Formats: sequence, structure tokens, C-alpha cells
Amino acid sequence: MITLRPSRERGHADHGWLKSFHSFSFAGYYDPKHMGWGKLRVINEDWIAPGKGFGTHGHRDMEILTYVLQGALAHKDSLGNVKAIPPGDVQRMSAGTGVQHSEFNHAPDDTTHLLQIWIEPNVKGVKPSYEQTTFADSAKQGRLCLVASPDGAQGSVTLHADARLYAGLFDAGQTAALALATGRKAYVHLVRGALTVNGVALHTGDAALLADEQQVALTEAQEAEVLVFDLGD
Repeated sequence: MITLRPSRERGHADHGWLKSFHSFSFAGYYDPKHMGWGKLRVINEDWIAPGKGFGTHGHRDMEILTYVLQGALAHKDSLGNVKAIPPGDVQRMSAGTGVQHSEFNHAPDDTTHLLQIWIEPNVKGVKPSYEQTTFADSAKQGRLCLVASPDGAQGSVTLHADARLYAGLFDAGQTAALALATGRKAYVHLVRGALTVNGVALHTGDAALLADEQQVALTEAQEAEVLVFDLGD
């Protein structure tokens, strides 16, 4: 079974300095039909205005991934990390017993465009931790590159969660397939471009929710950047 989640049907918030689309219920957006998918709880697509950002705030018992698409994000947390997150980097923060952090766009003229992703952990109360890794475009071109996993395989960031995240860049004639074990779900988020997933056409911002499928088959790509989640329930 595959279900299309059109970009236009996502929740939307416009705070002036922050414009955001919510794939699942978040903050002031509530839709009981879209509370998450498997262990995936949040995908927020954010545009942060120059010189603006999120002041210090806290998280607990959540695996948080940041995937920057344009500009840079300045991160500072109670673990002592002060980092810049550029496009191509994947940041993982395990909130565990509790962490405070802030996120800002310090550029005077450029908007920061990013995806923030929350995945429910398979164990609570872990010691908070931080990890950030660069994945070159060449590692993602024409293939699905593993960027987050429970065991840190293939240089991916390590999650305390039953989930794997792949990132890929695909153009005309390039295809890929990801096998799914029995009982697994998948979520495909098309960052940009066009792509067909198991016969269903996606365009920028669209997503596909898969259950009881044997694989994720990506075809008919046009300048596509895609994230594919392999998820436990």
C-alpha cells in the first residue's frame, strides 16, 4: 500500500521570520490522520530569515536530525557544542535525559532552508549526545546513501531508534531500489524535483507513505533530491 502526501496538504505556519511546512501534527497544526509514520514523528521544512532563529529551548527522549538545504544553521547546545551546519551535513542530536539548544541563521542576507526530523527512540533516558557528518553529493548521486542508522553503518550518524535514513540525488535515467523487510514501513520525502515511487509520481515537497511493500523503487527522476526512511513500527 502506498499513500501520497501532497505538499500542499501539509500544515503551514508563517511567523514572519520563520516559514514552515509540517508533514505531521506539530505545534499549532493538528491533524489526527497525520501524527507520524512508524517511528517517524516530525518532518518540518523551515525557512529562517537572515539574522533570526530559535532561542534556547529544550528537548527530551527524541532523536533529532537536521538536514540543511540552503544557507547555514548555527547550533549551540548545553553539551558544549558550537557548530555550523552547512548543506551536505547531517546533524544528529540525541536528546535523552534532556538537552538545551539554540539554532540561528547569522547570515545578514541569506535565508536558511532546512529539514528538521524527529524520530522516536527505542530506549529512553540515554545520555544526551551529538554527532555531525558530511556526505558529499558524489556519495548520493544516482544512489541511496545511508546517512543515519542504529549501528552507524557506512559512516552514517548513529540513532537510538529503529530507523534508517537514506539520501539520494537522481536525474534522468537514474534509478534505485531499496528492499524492505516484512513488517517495515517506509516514508519517501521529495526535497526537490520530480520522481516516481512505486509507480506514484511525486513533485517537490510531496511524500509517499509505504506499508506492506517489498521495496521502494525510485524511477523517472528529474533533478530530484530525496530522503527515504526505513522504519519500524
